[in-house]
Amino acid sequence: MKNYDKNSLTGFVLMFLILLVFNFYFLPTNEEVSEKNDTIQKEDVITEDVIIKDNEIIDKKEQVTKKELEKKYGIFSKSADSEIQNYVLENEKIKVILSNKGGRISSVTIKEGPDKKKYKTYNGEDLKIFNSDSSLFNLNFSTGISINTSELFFKPTQISDEEISLRLDVDSSHFIDFSYKLNQDYLVDFNINLIGMNEIIPNELNFMNLQWQMKTPQTEKSKDNQDMYTGIYYQYFADKDDIDYLGYTTSDENEKIKNKISWVAMQQQFFSSILVAKNGLKNVKLSSKKEEFSNYVKDLSAEFEIKYNHDPYEKVEFQFYFGPNHYKQLQSYNINFEKIIPLGWGIFGWVNKYIIINIFDFLSKYFTNYGLIILLLTIIIKLALSPFTYKAYLSQAKMKVLKPEIDKINEKHKSKDPMKAQQETMSFYRKAGVNPMGGCLPMLFQFPILIAMFRFFPASIELRSEAFLWADDLSAYDSILDLPFEIPFYGDHVSLFTLLMTISTLLYTRMNTQMASGQMAQMKWMMYLMPVMFLGFFNNYAAGLSYYYFLANMFTFSQMFLMKRFVNEGALLQEIEENKKKPRKKSKFQKRLEEMQKMQEQKMKQKRR
Repeated sequence: MKNYDKNSLTGFVLMFLILLVFNFYFLPTNEEVSEKNDTIQKEDVITEDVIIKDNEIIDKKEQVTKKELEKKYGIFSKSADSEIQNYVLENEKIKVILSNKGGRISSVTIKEGPDKKKYKTYNGEDLKIFNSDSSLFNLNFSTGISINTSELFFKPTQISDEEISLRLDVDSSHFIDFSYKLNQDYLVDFNINLIGMNEIIPNELNFMNLQWQMKTPQTEKSKDNQDMYTGIYYQYFADKDDIDYLGYTTSDENEKIKNKISWVAMQQQFFSSILVAKNGLKNVKLSSKKEEFSNYVKDLSAEFEIKYNHDPYEKVEFQFYFGPNHYKQLQSYNINFEKIIPLGWGIFGWVNKYIIINIFDFLSKYFTNYGLIILLLTIIIKLALSPFTYKAYLSQAKMKVLKPEIDKINEKHKSKDPMKAQQETMSFYRKAGVNPMGGCLPMLFQFPILIAMFRFFPASIELRSEAFLWADDLSAYDSILDLPFEIPFYGDHVSLFTLLMTISTLLYTRMNTQMASGQMAQMKWMMYLMPVMFLGFFNNYAAGLSYYYFLANMFTFSQMFLMKRFVNEGALLQEIEENKKKPRKKSKFQKRLEEMQKMQEQKMKQKRR
C-alpha cells in the first residue's frame, strides 16, 4: 500500500507540473484572445462590405443599362430586351416563320406548286426564298426619338393556325399591332394597326418609313442563270399596266421613285416575294446589289413612306405573295403579277402568252415527262409553220435552178461594173418571175417563235428540277463532262444538248449556203460564225431550250427531205422559162427603183470624168 501511495503521489506531481508548463507556454493570454476576437469581427465586417459593394456595382450597371435603353427607345424601352421566340403559319403551299423580334416574317419556305409539285433547292434542301439572318422588315417612326420596330420585341396577342397578331405596346391604350393571316394558297394578309399613337407621334410628322430587305439565296444549279432573273419589279399606282424593273444588269442599281406604286416584287428566277399596298406607297427607294462571293445571289431592298393621319385608330393594309413564278397562278390575282415573268416584249410576249403557254399547259395535263412535252410542242409548232417552210424551200429551189445563169452574169461584170451586174441580176429575176427575197419572208413568220422560245424556257418553272435523258434539270445546263479548268466564253463543263444543237445548226447553215452566190457567197463565214458563238452562249443556258432548238433543226431537215422528193427541179426550170416569155408590167416601185439606178449610174459616170 505504501508503495502504491508513493507512486500515485509521484504521478499527480508530474501531471501538475505538465499542466503548469503547458498553461504557461502554450495557452494564449486574455489579451491575445481579445485581439483575435477583434480581428475576426473586423474580417466579418470587411466581407460584408465587399458583398454590399458588389451588389451596388450590379445595381449600378443595371441602372446604366436601363438609362441607356430609355435614352435610345424612350417609352418603348421595356420592349428592348427579351428572348427571341418564333411562331408558325403553315398550309400545304408555304410555311411562314414569324419572330417576336421586330414582329416580322423572318423566313418563308415554298413547299409545293399549283400543280402539287414539291419544291426543293438543287441540293435537296427545303426551299427558303429568304431567311432571318439575311432579311429585314422594319417600321420606322418618331416619338421625338427614332424608333425601329426591328430592334424591339413584340408580344403575341392572338395565335391560331391561320392568324397571328403581335403587339408592341406602351400600355393598354397605346400600341402597334402587326397582324398576319394566311390564306389557302400563297397570300398572307398583313395589317398594321396603330392604336393611340396619335398621342405619341408628334403632330408635325405625317408619315412613317417602311423598310424591306432580303438577300436572295442560291436555290438553283447555276448561280449565273439565277442572277440573270433576279431583281425588282414594281407597278405604278396610277396606271396598273405600267410595270417597271431594275437589277437585271451586271452592275449594282439604285433608283428613287417619286410617283406612288401599288406593289413591289423581289423576284428570283422561279420564286418571288411581293408586297402589295392597298393605298399605295410613296417616295420609294429601291436597290439591287450583286453578291459575288457568297451563297447569296443579290441583296434587294426597298424603302417606302406610309401616310399617317394622326387618328386614334389607324389601319394600314398590305398583302404578301410568297410563291412560284407560275404564269397562270400569278394571272389569277388580276393585278398584273404575271408581268414579272420575262416572256419578252411586243410580238414575242404575245406568242408566249397566247400560244406557247396554252399549248404547254394543255400537253402538261396528259403527259408528265417534260422531254416528251417539248418534243410534242416542237412537232405542233413545226406543223403549223410548214406552209411557210414550204414556200421558203420552193423559193430556194428556184434560186438553185437559176444559179448557173446568175453566176454567168456575175462573171461577166466581175471586174467591170458591179452595179450593172446587180441591175441585170434583178432584171433576170423579174423576167423569170422569181422573188430573191421569197426564202426570207416566210422565215420572218418563224422568227418570233424562235425568240419567244428563247424567253420561255429559262423562265418556265414547270421545267425546274425535271430530268430527261442525261439532263438532271431541264431549266439548267446539262453537263456530261466537268472540266478541271474554265475555257473563256465557254465555261467549265460540256453541255451535250448545246453541242448537238450547234452541230445541227451548222449543217442547216451549210444546206442554205450551197445556193448562195455573189456577195452572199463572200458572207458565208459569218453565217458559220453564228452557230459557233451560240455554242459558248448556250453552254450555261437551260437544257430545255437547247433541246428544243436541236429538235427544231432535225424536223426542218426531215421537212426538206420530204419536200425535195415532191419538188421537181426540171418542172421548176420549165415554169421559169415560160415566165420569161410572158410580158410583165413594171410596178411603180420597180419603175422608181430603175430611175434611182439610172441616176446612180449617171453620177458614177460624172465622177469618172
